[in-house]
Amino acid sequence: MALSGIEVTLAPPVRCRTRRPGMEDKTASKGNGYKSYKKVRRSEEDGNAVKLTSRDRGVGFGRSEKRMDLKWKCSRACGACCKLDKGPSFPSPEEIFMDDPESLQLYKSIVGPDGWCIHYESSTRTCSIYAERPSFCRVEPDVFQKLYGVNPKWFNREACSSCRDTITSVYGSASEELKNFNQNLRNS
Repeated sequence: MALSGIEVTLAPPVRCRTRRPGMEDKTASKGNGYKSYKKVRRSEEDGNAVKLTSRDRGVGFGRSEKRMDLKWKCSRACGACCKLDKGPSFPSPEEIFMDDPESLQLYKSIVGPDGWCIHYESSTRTCSIYAERPSFCRVEPDVFQKLYGVNPKWFNREACSSCRDTITSVYGSASEELKNFNQNLRNS
């Protein structure tokens, strides 16, 4: 194969794992000149090939074969959502409140000089107006639909993802807050 006058030779695939007893590589051509490799297991009864599941391959992240449906749940005494000046990796308040100038004005009025909400109590990591907090501070299906266009059917998935991103941004990917949030989801 030649690229801009340079000769490139593709090496054959390298086997990285040793075979377990009863396993073999099955090669199939995809018609593009390359071969794909699939692990198969021979049935002990009749010797026919049997497709391997992720459990057989030892692949996965500790979950069962069934997809885990998480339900969003607030992790108390975290406060990551109270960091209102989140930076360029998050949508700006102007983007979020494009059609709601009153909420934009309210949002900007509660951002303190350090980027945290003025109602955030750092000593207890709680909100001093939690019961009366603005609607945009609430993690609810209708709020996510109004602000972000998230279908209520996908609320839990999007809320969990949003919280993970926010916690990671504020406290870091190896933080106790993120570990607590993930544990909280597994226990709910």
